[in-house]
Amino acid sequence: MLVYLIRRIGQSVLVVAVMATLVFLAVYAVGDPVAILANPDADEQEIQAITARLGLDRPLWEQFGVFIWNALQGDLGSSFVYAQPAVEVILQRFPATMELALVALIFSILLGVPLGVIAGLKPESLLGRSIMTTSIFGFSLPNFWLGLMLILLFAVQLRWLPASGRGETVEILGLQLSMFTWDGLRHLFLPALTLSLYKASLVIRIAQAGTREVMLQDYVRFARAKGLSRNRIVFVHVLKNMMIPVVTVLGLELGSMIAFAVVTETVFAYPGMGKLLIDSINRLDRPVIVAYLMLTVVVFVIINLVVDLLYAAIDPRVRLTESKG
Repeated sequence: MLVYLIRRIGQSVLVVAVMATLVFLAVYAVGDPVAILANPDADEQEIQAITARLGLDRPLWEQFGVFIWNALQGDLGSSFVYAQPAVEVILQRFPATMELALVALIFSILLGVPLGVIAGLKPESLLGRSIMTTSIFGFSLPNFWLGLMLILLFAVQLRWLPASGRGETVEILGLQLSMFTWDGLRHLFLPALTLSLYKASLVIRIAQAGTREVMLQDYVRFARAKGLSRNRIVFVHVLKNMMIPVVTVLGLELGSMIAFAVVTETVFAYPGMGKLLIDSINRLDRPVIVAYLMLTVVVFVIINLVVDLLYAAIDPRVRLTESKG
């Protein structure tokens, strides 16, 4: 297990190093932020002063060396626009994105698990086929279109919910959260629902496949032979066992929700990390873009590392196969 642990940590460090190089080169080799930050009437001397202050007068390899050295110390640079450490700028928006992802994850579970179980219990029925067909639309329809349609229906036509913003927040453990106020929940509902529909479709398919597989197991047949009611079989035996792959997938999908809420936050003008990224791209605020992408990479690497280690701890065959490969 120790050898497997060292190997996986080494692979994770290598992935982060490669991604750091690709992210830096892709971001710093494109565009000129000085042209955006400088006053249109600025003369050549002022432009050179801004370039030197931002460190953009150095060769690209030297900028990369400084970036790596600072990154190893936890410093991913200072925002050109906000004049604050880029990590701090991102972390200020992190609670908004985190609660959006968590609420969307709850919606995915509440929608996906019951519908998937129903489709798995009655796969050949009209209801089961309808559920599986509907789930295809969840995969196919783009987030931005769903968001616009929800805004048109609930905000413009019915006027039930607000179309943008975050609403009222309260401070809990030093974090500004909106999910604990009524106004905040009203602002959170539409973007969270939009973000959850794709994941809910995924959960439906996993839950349906898991339910069909569990229903064929011997312990379910034995429970039927004992005369247990259908509800007891479903809630005690089927639901508990089919949730294992669902929980595993949702653990990884939470990371993707946090990282890729960009479109949803932009459509609803929701002040999270995704909208910050779009604004930073428009302003060529390179340190914020790089910091966001690097934090995203680290989150995914950590989640995958934890999942792999848990699998290896639970099932020794995983690390044995890895060592043979």
